[in-house]
Amino acid sequence: MAGRNRKRNRFKFLTKKFPIRMQRKLVMLFMAVILAFVVLIGRITWINASRGSSYTKVVLDQQNYDSRVIAYKRGDIVDRNGTKLATSERVYNVILDVAAMTDNGEKDDYIEPTKAVLKECFGIEESVVDALIEEKPTSQYEILATEVDYETAQKFNKIDDDDKNYPNVRGIWLEDDYTRTYPYNSMASDVIGFVYDGNQGAIGIENAYNDILNGTDGREYGYFDTESSLERTVKPAKNGNTVVSTIDITLQSIVEKAILDFNQEYAGDGEPGSKNTAVIMMDPNSGEILAEASYPNFDLNDPRNLTALYSDQEWDDMSEEEQVSAMNDLWRNFCVSDAYEPGSTIKPFTVAAALESGTLKGNETFYCGGSKNVLGTDINCAHRDGHGTQTVQDSIANSCNVALMDIALDLGADDFTRYQNIFGFGEYTGIDLPGEAETSGLLYTAENMTDIDLATNSFGQNFNVTMTQLVSAFCSLVNGGYYYEPHIVKQIQDEDGSVIETKDPVLLRKTVSSETSQMLRTYMKATLDYGSGQGAQVEGYDIGGKTGTAEKLPRGNGNYLLSFIGFAPVDNPEIVIYVVVDEPNTDAQADSGYAQRIAKAIMEEAFPYLGITTINESGEETKTEGTSVEQTEYTDYDENYEETYDNPDGSYIDEDYDPDLDDWAAGDTSE
Repeated sequence: MAGRNRKRNRFKFLTKKFPIRMQRKLVMLFMAVILAFVVLIGRITWINASRGSSYTKVVLDQQNYDSRVIAYKRGDIVDRNGTKLATSERVYNVILDVAAMTDNGEKDDYIEPTKAVLKECFGIEESVVDALIEEKPTSQYEILATEVDYETAQKFNKIDDDDKNYPNVRGIWLEDDYTRTYPYNSMASDVIGFVYDGNQGAIGIENAYNDILNGTDGREYGYFDTESSLERTVKPAKNGNTVVSTIDITLQSIVEKAILDFNQEYAGDGEPGSKNTAVIMMDPNSGEILAEASYPNFDLNDPRNLTALYSDQEWDDMSEEEQVSAMNDLWRNFCVSDAYEPGSTIKPFTVAAALESGTLKGNETFYCGGSKNVLGTDINCAHRDGHGTQTVQDSIANSCNVALMDIALDLGADDFTRYQNIFGFGEYTGIDLPGEAETSGLLYTAENMTDIDLATNSFGQNFNVTMTQLVSAFCSLVNGGYYYEPHIVKQIQDEDGSVIETKDPVLLRKTVSSETSQMLRTYMKATLDYGSGQGAQVEGYDIGGKTGTAEKLPRGNGNYLLSFIGFAPVDNPEIVIYVVVDEPNTDAQADSGYAQRIAKAIMEEAFPYLGITTINESGEETKTEGTSVEQTEYTDYDENYEETYDNPDGSYIDEDYDPDLDDWAAGDTSE
């Protein structure tokens, strides 16, 4: 009976309900636990959404993780016909995984064989490997050699595959890379340029089109996943684009040979044949530069090698600043970056301005007695005895200073400076090469130009231009008056050769009328027929041109810049060539014949190649076969160009500068 009562009491205890207060506490505890789980899940979700990738990286960094860069190939620079002027060749970097080489317990079975192969294949000394083992025993990426060629790489690959004879070689692998090479060495060095610090363009096209030539590196990632399997992800490299230049390698070779021949002929006393010799060949109907070169040039594959200009002793005696200055001088593109007084090649522009403004009709005559008195100062003609009576044509053909001064003084400073602006003097041309010289401060304005300044400017003294400025403006004189923006690049192609951009010729403005252009071509033909440019005449071709002999500052020191600019054929010009010889290494420099000889040598070879129209014995024109430059579409010019030039804003370079007027009276022999 007692036992039965105990069971009944136990049952009552088990079935007894919790007090209300206790039940509430339990409910609150349960809700708190649920809430904690909800908050935790929410926090985890937020972390995964906002910072999941960074935590993933931390986790992966704790694993055996590695990655390597996949180098891109910099785009080629080619001539207009596809010939490679600059390219990137595949090379290899030798990489050593020190940890893999030493990861064999207490034994050194891998180390000695690996060192032996590194020595045999790549000439890497054992001491280099020993130092890495001591200093960086856990390193997985150490570059031991760079720019290893294909032949050497193949030698190593055969050893690497030979597990039988080389079973214990560990940790060596080859990484793909590229090195920039220039197949023609110094050819067009100023135009092409070179690279430094991997893939940074220094000068020329390499610099101007650096972003287009460069690509984007790829990367290969590798890590061990949760199952200890090696996972790899590859992001391929994007190679750079190809730049198609307007340069014709055949014409470039002809130009550089003529320049080199001249400088070798007149070299002496440790000096080159001239301070600078430069040539530009341009298509007057598009603004495309077909060849451009200056001397001295340099080897693009070794641009810092100046042994051709300095002996080892001379170089060692220079300070670091002097060496840097010498290299910068060598790398400077004279055709674009140097300003100078042009001399008599400016005379056709003076005559053109007078014809366009109505000052000249073309039937006037002038008398040259050997000098002209301007504001009490006698300014000499190159022909001290005087040319006598000169027509407008004669004044250009015979390069008569006096006739040009008469024309300019009649024209007046306002129109003279306005047309300087129209022809682009004092302005950037927009050439797609770096380092174009600033010349806006090298010209007078109408307000500060005196009659003496106007007289000397008329024959190309006392103001400055660049070669690119003058040749671009000259093209407009002979092509009917159309001023094209000069350019050196024709197309951009992707790595597969598909054209992604075409650099169409850009017609900026009209400079002169077609009638004025035709008259000037006739006048300049006379220069080669009976005038100062007979030395540039090439038999069988109808050529026009103008010579120049500019006395350099300070006057009276016997230093001259000589030039010749010519075109052919006269009736329908297809090519313009401009030659400048700065301070030839001769006793008497004042002879434009030096520039004419270079021009003639170039034209004799270039004209047959281009298929320039010839003149037969009966005087009839004949079109010869050749590789003529194609005509392309252009962007139209602003028809309101005249308004643009009503108010020229050029200012004189230095208010204190003024040539010694006695030099003009006594010593100037400029054409």
